[in-house]
Amino acid sequence: MPRFSVIVPCFKVQGFLRECLDSVLEQCFHDIELIAVNDCSPDGCAAILDEYAARDPRVKVLHLPENVGLGRARNAGLPEATGDFLFFLDSDDTLTPGALRAIADRLDEAGDPDVLVFDYARTYWWGGTRRNVLAHVLAEAGDGTFTAADHPEILDLLMVVWNKVYRRDFVEENGFRFPPGYYEDTPWTFPVLLSAGRIAALDRICLNYRQRRQGNILSTTSRKHFDVHAQYERVFAFVDSRAELWKWRPYLHRKMGEHCLDILAKPDRLPPGDKAEFFRLTAELFRRHKPEDALVDGEVALLEGPYAVYRARRQAGRAGRELGRRGLQARDALGGRLGRGWSGLHGLRPLDPELAVYSAFSHRGVLGDPAAVYRKAREIAPHIRGVWVVRDREQAEQLPPGVEHVLLGSAAYHRLTARATFFVNNVNWPGGLVKRPGNVHIHTHQGTPVKYMGADLLDKPGARYGFDVPQMLRRADRWDYSLVANRHSELAWERAYPCHFTSARTGSPRNDALVDPPQDAGCQFRFRYGIPEDHRVVLYAPTRRDYHRGGHVERVDLARFAADLGAGHTLVVRLHPALATGPARGLGLAELHRRGVLVDATDEPHVEEVMLASDVLVTDYSALMFDYANLDRPIVVHADDWPAYTASRGAYLDVTAEAPGHVSCSHRELAWLFASGSWRDEESARLRAAFRERFCEFDDGRAAERVVRNLMLGESMPRPSSAAAEVPSPVTGRDVLTSS
Repeated sequence: MPRFSVIVPCFKVQGFLRECLDSVLEQCFHDIELIAVNDCSPDGCAAILDEYAARDPRVKVLHLPENVGLGRARNAGLPEATGDFLFFLDSDDTLTPGALRAIADRLDEAGDPDVLVFDYARTYWWGGTRRNVLAHVLAEAGDGTFTAADHPEILDLLMVVWNKVYRRDFVEENGFRFPPGYYEDTPWTFPVLLSAGRIAALDRICLNYRQRRQGNILSTTSRKHFDVHAQYERVFAFVDSRAELWKWRPYLHRKMGEHCLDILAKPDRLPPGDKAEFFRLTAELFRRHKPEDALVDGEVALLEGPYAVYRARRQAGRAGRELGRRGLQARDALGGRLGRGWSGLHGLRPLDPELAVYSAFSHRGVLGDPAAVYRKAREIAPHIRGVWVVRDREQAEQLPPGVEHVLLGSAAYHRLTARATFFVNNVNWPGGLVKRPGNVHIHTHQGTPVKYMGADLLDKPGARYGFDVPQMLRRADRWDYSLVANRHSELAWERAYPCHFTSARTGSPRNDALVDPPQDAGCQFRFRYGIPEDHRVVLYAPTRRDYHRGGHVERVDLARFAADLGAGHTLVVRLHPALATGPARGLGLAELHRRGVLVDATDEPHVEEVMLASDVLVTDYSALMFDYANLDRPIVVHADDWPAYTASRGAYLDVTAEAPGHVSCSHRELAWLFASGSWRDEESARLRAAFRERFCEFDDGRAAERVVRNLMLGESMPRPSSAAAEVPSPVTGRDVLTSS
């Protein structure tokens, strides 16, 4: 008996069917049967299904003599199913790699619940991907099992059949079947979830929900949407037949009203002449199933009045939203004019020589190199008032205690930036910021560059997507100093940003903490995540890819890698910050973290602490390798897609030829490096020493102090041992550490 029976109904999907079937049959978990139901499809689906059945014994094909619709096609597959669990997969959707293994592991962990709910991502025809916005509901469900009453938020998820697997015995015992017509998932999903005694959740994207440009039956204009009323009648009939479920009637009553009003509000669902009738039938259904003493408020209360009132309210709402939109535009325009006027007014006043403004990573908080400069300035130049720019109140609430701040674009922001002398940032300041004579802009960058930046992107149209290079250069024209940690960075930045700045050989301020760390460095990180003191911590830090929309490409099987490392090791994963809020973590990382297979450190604000807690770094082409080299700890470069990466983005150096350690080009090679101990052999140490000599030449642990004393206070300070001689700054006349 297989673990899963995957039932795939097929109708007019010949262009998507192979991808769907391959996504199931090529899973690493093989204990399955695939029951494909050809719903009398008029295209080439039948031939494709027979082809797959001929070459894979796990595939069974049913050819229906007439078209019966999606629900009844699923029903046709049910008697053929022999698996422990049922999985209903639409034939234009696909499973993500490793999905069935993750589902099987979660079922084992939960002790075979009645239903397992998992996450999905919408994949759009134009290439975009968006994770389910209610994914947090799955994360909040916890590790155990529950009922709908225990965790009613589970009912807020999309009412579809394909984001769940069902214990086959549970389905058969309750006689669950799909009705005919549209919205057939509704009278299946509500009864199933309300009846389940044990539900489990899996916070992992297991399915790609294809958003077709055309062909989605629920996105067409048709009277078939009237079918939703009959489907809710079936839901109410089921609840009425089971006394233990009567308590759910108020919830379902409201849910039905909201669902029908949502259909009515969509401009492309119902023919215009049918909307009044749809409203009338919805209102009748709403009144017929209204529980006694039910509280009816909000938009569903409109169902207790005539269609004319509903229509007038909708029109008023649209008009109000339009006025609101115009009002916001006017407010923003007025705010911009007032802000510029305010800045202009304060621009008539002299600069404050003891005022510095800081920002990092597009105003996300006290982070990176600007944070290191800020802390050092408070220590050795407390008379310089440091103020941080943050993008919103949420970011402001996360600032450390005692940090003065202003919100981007506020009156306080314009007042402050009009009079500040020093501007410290690792990202360009907004275009509206006017640079006054006497301003000192210190650009820290975000590490040593591997990939092309700035003007070099002009020859890489794919990587330039979303970047306005001329605007980037106009903003870089405001830089006075560009901080560099090595001569490689100096040459790369001066080529990428052909502007009138001075390269300051100060070192990277954020790396000061790495040059001479205390003995207990990283202990707090290990303690927070429960990492045993005797464990070797392997940090995996991949970068994003420009050749794939969204930037995330799974280059390492994390579960397999963690298992290959074996006992006494902890794998810590830190994704690129640009991937932190996208679907990347939902493709297995969050679930592996929950199960204790690895530690997800993507949200850790201070990467220096993560590096200090680790014993070895595994990366691909992340600039983190240059910072990590300061620790003089082993580094492994996993470069399995280096040709594709360089072709799409371009690179200033070949990290496979000038690597800080051994290079792997496959998972097998990566696993062998650790199994054999080669990751820390003499050759690794030799490569790392040469890499450190070249790329850590100005990092001596005093970079932040050098920035404050030389660039802000105008004092003289000993240069890094590898830096060129001090020369006068062409911007302020102060003595600074610059290129010769």
